[in-house]
Amino acid sequence: QVQLVESGGGLVQPGGSLRLSCGASGIIFSIYAMGWYRQAPGKQRELVAKIRSGGSTDYADSVKGRFTISRDNAKNTVYLQMNSLKPEDTAVYYCNAYYSNSYKEYDYWGQGTQVTVSS
Repeated sequence: QVQLVESGGGLVQPGGSLRLSCGASGIIFSIYAMGWYRQAPGKQRELVAKIRSGGSTDYADSVKGRFTISRDNAKNTVYLQMNSLKPEDTAVYYCNAYYSNSYKEYDYWGQGTQVTVSS
């Protein structure tokens, strides 16, 4: 049974910071690419940041320079450090684990954690 559990969301003022965590179980964590996605009400889900098994990263242009994704394979955990938060960052943030080989794709999602940026 695969499980991804997000934590660390909450209410923060503009300019503030939050650190999201996602703990994974039931997968060989180190071989998976891990990502953070978000979805605001009435909008499509979008990729915020991802980190591959080798450690390389990608970020949405809207968060580049403000957010940092990292992983700790020993703890089966991926993090998203969010600084200089803006109201437009308000969304439910979802953790994703992805792996593919020549035969199959593996794609798993957490339940999400709410981030609200408001004054």
